[in-house]
Amino acid sequence: MVPVELAPVPPSLRTDLLIGGTWRPSGSGRTFEVLDPASGAPIAEVADASPEDGTAALAAAHDAWPAWRATPPRVRSEVLREVWERITARTEEFAALITAEGGKPLSEARAETAYGAEFVRWFSEQAVRITGTVRTAPGGANRQMVLHRPVGPALLITPWNFPLAMATRKAAPALAAGCPVVIKPAGYTPLTTLLFAEVVREVLAERDLPTGVINVVPTSEPAALTEPLLTDPRLRKLSFTGSTEVGRGLLRGAARQVLRTSMELGGNAPFLVFEDADLDDAVTGAMVAKMRNSGQTCVAANRFLVHASVAEAFAEKLAAAFDELVVGPGWHEGTTVGPLIRPSAVDSVDAVVADAVDRGARVVRGGTRPDLAGYFYTPTVLRGVPADARASTEEIFGPVAPIVTFADEDEALRLANATPFGLVAYAYTRDVGRAFRLAEQVEAGMLGLNRGLVSDPSAPFGGIKASGLGREGGEQGIEEYLDTTYVAI
Repeated sequence: MVPVELAPVPPSLRTDLLIGGTWRPSGSGRTFEVLDPASGAPIAEVADASPEDGTAALAAAHDAWPAWRATPPRVRSEVLREVWERITARTEEFAALITAEGGKPLSEARAETAYGAEFVRWFSEQAVRITGTVRTAPGGANRQMVLHRPVGPALLITPWNFPLAMATRKAAPALAAGCPVVIKPAGYTPLTTLLFAEVVREVLAERDLPTGVINVVPTSEPAALTEPLLTDPRLRKLSFTGSTEVGRGLLRGAARQVLRTSMELGGNAPFLVFEDADLDDAVTGAMVAKMRNSGQTCVAANRFLVHASVAEAFAEKLAAAFDELVVGPGWHEGTTVGPLIRPSAVDSVDAVVADAVDRGARVVRGGTRPDLAGYFYTPTVLRGVPADARASTEEIFGPVAPIVTFADEDEALRLANATPFGLVAYAYTRDVGRAFRLAEQVEAGMLGLNRGLVSDPSAPFGGIKASGLGREGGEQGIEEYLDTTYVAI
């Protein structure tokens, strides 16, 4: 096995809790380790927030709320614009942290830094575009005025796979709308979020604005921390990205205070390739949709549904593209596929592949664990995967591309929609009529047509069915943090 090599980490790390503008240890004095998934070695010890720390963070956010919501939209906009500039200027520092704690190749980490920063810039522009209406009632007896006001303190629970982008996608619209936030980052990757919060804190402090607007409480026991917050009347908004199972539990908890909720949950994205598709373009899109962050994204192509007449050719081209991938630590030059996040993730992916093979699938490429320290799995292409195999019915969250064939458009739609999830779908076809039919009939919140990437800060991101509630990004993203008030005059 290749010897263990530690990930390089920027020299200055924030590892304490940020509460009310002050960095401080956990009230319990406890810490937990952050590991490098490329080696399994610890890279930092982070303060382990207790339930009392979570309550203190919410109190700080609530105390900051009156001043922050009264801050002119132009000022909030300028704050976010300055945060965007500083993140961009520190791209290499952010990218190094993303790679060290999450494992993704540096090129992808730099791309995430730009993507995450762009949410801050986009919502800096939206802060001054919160509109209302005044009109005469149809009966003419009075006028109707509609106002939009910040909903209040928000709890933001972010996942490990995009530690900067998921924090900015939630925090930027909240701050733009006038809502203070408490961020509970994933325990696997809290360092990047802590650095982001420090950038925001610095800008607020320099402008003599309330630094309690942003609070961060990493913890090894998320349920214990969030449970009392969900029953605290000072909290008015919950935004969560993660598994559907956890999301259902949080929705039950949020119901007690009837919180405004945004849920971005699991997916099972179909990637449809029709007989008229440009196969080279389809493979290029497949590599983007499948292999970002080693397949560990909620929008990763999960099932490749390919017309029977082109399935063999598509499989060969996809396998050839997989042959060009380089597996290794994310900070190594030339690496294109980093590790999975934990040993359990490798075990899960391996079990999914074994299940498919047991059901008659053929391994075209991969299907092994490489001889590397850390948590790696070889990029894998499976052919002849049954529609009822785990690879077809479960979110894989790893570098495995299962190919299922279909005979016609009706069967393709049936297979695509045969899931309780509906986050995103992808389709490659040159038939314009078919493209519109897919847009109307595929059961997903987003559809990539002849494109393997749908995420964009200026577009609404979110799913339907068991994939979630609400939207992030676009004009709709800031609306998730606004209440509507109607005044009859």
